[in-house]
Amino acid sequence: MSYESLFAETIYLRGHQGDQIDAYLARPFGAGPYPGVVVIHHMPGWDGPHKEIARRFAHHGYVAIVPNLQFREGKATPEENSASIRAAGGMPDDRTMGDVQGAIDYLRALPYVSRKVGVIGYCSGGRQAYLAACTLRGIDAVIACYGGGVVAKPEELSPRQPVAPIEFTKNLQCPLLGLFGIEDTRPSPADAAKTEEALKKFGKTYEFHTYENAGHAFFAVDRPQYRVHAAVDGWKRVFAWFGKYLR
Repeated sequence: MSYESLFAETIYLRGHQGDQIDAYLARPFGAGPYPGVVVIHHMPGWDGPHKEIARRFAHHGYVAIVPNLQFREGKATPEENSASIRAAGGMPDDRTMGDVQGAIDYLRALPYVSRKVGVIGYCSGGRQAYLAACTLRGIDAVIACYGGGVVAKPEELSPRQPVAPIEFTKNLQCPLLGLFGIEDTRPSPADAAKTEEALKKFGKTYEFHTYENAGHAFFAVDRPQYRVHAAVDGWKRVFAWFGKYLR
């Protein structure tokens, strides 16, 4: 049997406008080089299950980083930080993209990371992953898991989120995998269809998969929405996608 070992820790990186934020880094315990993955957490926050996702990527030979996008709220728990963000009107896109770019740059500067870096996001993080793939530099592949708000009505826009990510589709710089649940309402199947139409219009490389008997957050093992059939198949597709474009 080959030797297996992981290393994981909380680190600090420079995010939006040079702010120091914390992040969780997990990697194989070896010289590499390994592909990098930025994991964008869901709206409920920088929590244990997303750190577990980072360790899962590390087990499969990736260096994964989860930036704490709600770090500035300064509350005692992810739940309190999330409540504060919701009360303020959601995550501001400019700040979030600055923090994600900081995480990409951090990975690319590590001596054991290869030249390839991907981004994956869940829930609001799926929306942010789509936006990152269209607006940031240094992303080689992206996966958006049930990203609500990629398609948005005018009344759903705000100063914090002034443009729907779908409007940036023509600038998408890398292959995109989208994973959805048929019972989801944000994004709804109609929203996913509109996104697919935009991707086709601009000739982008993408794959979409929608799971029956699944709704929002079907990957979330700690939530009632978890659906084992969708999650198991979804993880296979995640590793196949990153294996194809990052290795």
